[in-house]
Amino acid sequence: MLNGAPLNEFRAALKRGEVLTGFWQGLTSAETAEISAKAGFDWLLFDGEHAPNDMAMLRDQLRASQGGTAHPVVRVVSGEDWMLKQVLDVGFQTVLVPMIDTAEQAEAAVRACLYAPDGKRCVGAALARASDFGRRSQYLANANDEICILLQIESATAIDNLDEILKIERVDGLFIGPADLSADMGYRGQPTHPEVRKIIRETTRKIRAAGKAPGILLGSPEHVAIAREDGAQFIAVGSDVGVFMRAVTQLADQYRSR
Repeated sequence: MLNGAPLNEFRAALKRGEVLTGFWQGLTSAETAEISAKAGFDWLLFDGEHAPNDMAMLRDQLRASQGGTAHPVVRVVSGEDWMLKQVLDVGFQTVLVPMIDTAEQAEAAVRACLYAPDGKRCVGAALARASDFGRRSQYLANANDEICILLQIESATAIDNLDEILKIERVDGLFIGPADLSADMGYRGQPTHPEVRKIIRETTRKIRAAGKAPGILLGSPEHVAIAREDGAQFIAVGSDVGVFMRAVTQLADQYRSR
């Protein structure tokens, strides 16, 4: 729409059934975001849950990432209305809400992301970076259509309630959290345990069969290949923290003995 909210290419690609490769951002650095955004990934996840980010830091990383190939996704601390309102106003169009266990929690997250009458997101677009500070005069007309809502399921309770969560039409995708899921299943620290992998595979297939996009973060090419085979559409394949830690450790080891 001319002068409306920008097209959410990430949401459109998921709707087309495309498989998108992502990269996790935990270093809270605008420079790292800029480098990562231009590396060739399809999306970046800016972590507001486990990384020490605040709203200004997330805004700066969002700005730095623009101009690259990677669509910015933000994970909030929780599905609180005010958190979702702020990340949307600052300009993120795709949000990942963690720790969704029930359909009621999922519905609440969806409503917090959408303007009335579809939801209850507060209208402050005239002051928001999302509308280019009011320059996008038609922002409110199509903003709801361009918000991509991703929910994270990472507990046995969420798996039990998956059928009800999948009935919520406006949920675009469900992201499986292997670390928390494995802990909740009694396999803490073992996200690749066979029993955990079995549940992940079944859940991925079920999400895709329901017409939603399944997502996951994985650490090996083997598991990424399996996830793709099972129908996962947005797959994170690493993190800035992990890449940096391994690279500096390898460099130090290379020269320590010289």
